[in-house]
Amino acid sequence: MKIFYILNFILFLSLTSCGQSHHKNNQMKSTEHKFTNKLINESSPYLLQHAHNPVNWYPWGKEALDKAKAENKLIIISIGYAACHWCHVMEHESFENEEVAQFMNDHFVAIKIDREERPDIDQVYMNAVQLITGSGGWPLNCITLPDGRPIYGGTYFPKEKWLDMLGQVSNFVKQNPEKAEEQAKSLTQGVQSSELINMSPEISKFSINDLNTIFESWKRSVDYKNGGTKGAPKFPLPVGYQFLLQYNYLTNNDDALKAVTTTLDKMADGGIYDQVGGGFARYSVDELWKVPHFEKMLYDNAQLVSLYSSAYQQTKNPNYKIIVQETLAFIERELTSKEGGFYSSLDADSEGEEGKFYVWTKNELKEVLGEKTDLIIDYYNVTENGNWEDGKNILLNKSNEKVIAEKYQITESELLIRVFEAKTILLKEREKRIRPGLDDKILTSWNSLILKAYVDAYRVFGDEHYLKLALKNAEFINSKIKTSDNRLHRNYKNGKASINGFLDDYAFTIAAFVSLYQATFDEKWLIEAGDLLNYSLEHFYNKTSGLFYYTSDLDPALIARKMELMDNVIPASNSEMAKNLFVLGKYFYNDDYILKSEKMLSNVKENALKSGAYFANWDILMAWFASEPYEIAIVGKDFEAKRKELDQHYLPNVFLSGGKNEGTLSLLKNKNIKGQTTIYVCQNRTCKLPVTEVAEALKQIN
Repeated sequence: MKIFYILNFILFLSLTSCGQSHHKNNQMKSTEHKFTNKLINESSPYLLQHAHNPVNWYPWGKEALDKAKAENKLIIISIGYAACHWCHVMEHESFENEEVAQFMNDHFVAIKIDREERPDIDQVYMNAVQLITGSGGWPLNCITLPDGRPIYGGTYFPKEKWLDMLGQVSNFVKQNPEKAEEQAKSLTQGVQSSELINMSPEISKFSINDLNTIFESWKRSVDYKNGGTKGAPKFPLPVGYQFLLQYNYLTNNDDALKAVTTTLDKMADGGIYDQVGGGFARYSVDELWKVPHFEKMLYDNAQLVSLYSSAYQQTKNPNYKIIVQETLAFIERELTSKEGGFYSSLDADSEGEEGKFYVWTKNELKEVLGEKTDLIIDYYNVTENGNWEDGKNILLNKSNEKVIAEKYQITESELLIRVFEAKTILLKEREKRIRPGLDDKILTSWNSLILKAYVDAYRVFGDEHYLKLALKNAEFINSKIKTSDNRLHRNYKNGKASINGFLDDYAFTIAAFVSLYQATFDEKWLIEAGDLLNYSLEHFYNKTSGLFYYTSDLDPALIARKMELMDNVIPASNSEMAKNLFVLGKYFYNDDYILKSEKMLSNVKENALKSGAYFANWDILMAWFASEPYEIAIVGKDFEAKRKELDQHYLPNVFLSGGKNEGTLSLLKNKNIKGQTTIYVCQNRTCKLPVTEVAEALKQIN
């Protein structure tokens, strides 16, 4: 694509790492600051961090866009989020600098965006920057014409390169308006077409052989020694391992299970996992899961709770249960609002230092633990000089527990008790430190992920407290986020819901409500899920492609209306919606839903067969089409006990329904036998002979 005239003479530095720095005190009154801009009335912690920059920042909206057109000024669209280290570096170097701000104010209209609030805008301009530079990341900085069409961009720029780039772009547009127009036109066309796929004219067939093809390609990138994918950095990709668990279940492929368990074991032992307080950091900078980028994101931890719960069902590894318990304890302790919502993230930094809240010197441990220190030092691989940097230690559980137990002449059980006691002491001591900053906005899609995680943990471990928190969050979504016409908001903060919801908000909320039905057999949640699905079909669905747009037809148009297809650290909203159509099609006996799901999967089959983890959520759906799921109905007064017994088994191809009475679902009609609790194992609306014991039902499945 020969569109980049401007690339020939603009020097730029493109760094894509994401982390975070200190939060400013956003609660200070504007009168205490030399500068205050239009961001002061926003709720996003990230936007508020920039509210007192000398840059005349605007939030995205009509006022800023009208100003650019009226004054014929180029637009700077600068995108980041509260957990982004280089975003804060660039703010300090450039956006807090009055010389830089003056140039920006004189020649541009500057718009600052929180990508977590407005992923739709982020998708568009990230796409543009990737077309220009071949890479992307945050901070994302894109220069556009007054109408919002991109002409140049990059990620992080040091101050001098930022000023130089801005000057050259400004001069280029003034001196070469025809070329600038051609560049904007071509780039916009590239953004609009970048995710187009070849639509399948026919419905594909799916088989176990397709799943074998996927895994044979996938396993070449698996690090069977250290877990995850080969090389560094290492990111958790939970949905990928959910598929591999399902694939192992269907095929008994040992390599698939090993890929999962090696990864989960190494992550749980590494520095990416908070050994004291529970919960996972965003990613590891090395191939050993040792050194994390210390920020903690709600969406990572939600999906990892679900994954470790599933892995426990399959393997009964007791450590996976501990990881789930500790991670949910962290969520409840540090990311839960009183209203029942869940906050977005914690910074990596405190007191201006990355990881300071989480690391320890050997002397600090001695002061806190006293005579218990030596065992903990051995257990967590602590050294005098530090196993990280500047004498600091990241706690790592890389030790052989049998060897340590023998060294201290105790049993392995007693060792674990002593470690637990020490962790309790260290957690209490750590609470005295200055805490990392909290991004306290409540995002619908991420809340739905943690809602499902609590349900998954409840079903696997039977802790009623998990179900209680899940129900509280579901009621929060219904009362604070959802409107009477089934429209969802994206964001909730300070008692106010805002921003029209995107497809992922609907997709993950539907999935979470379905999971609540499966855990409670309360049809309310299935009906709610169906209402949200129908709303999505009305406002997001493209009948021509059979896929869903990311934005609603009620939203003001951007330069491109995108479709999210590839799974990543969070599954794609289209893959999740395709799964929802399949599942609700089974529950409601709605063949049109299932046909739509099959069409969506057919459209991406070619990509799914060769793209490993990046189409893993689609692959889970493919496994359902390849091996027809079972629908199990449990009807009678002991339905809950039978459901709990079934949930002790890993059954990724089983959809549960039931209750004390028959309810309204077609599958449950005429299933109630007086005086007994009956289990029906069905496929394709045909049921086998009813049984009364879970063991008998499992035989019918297997």
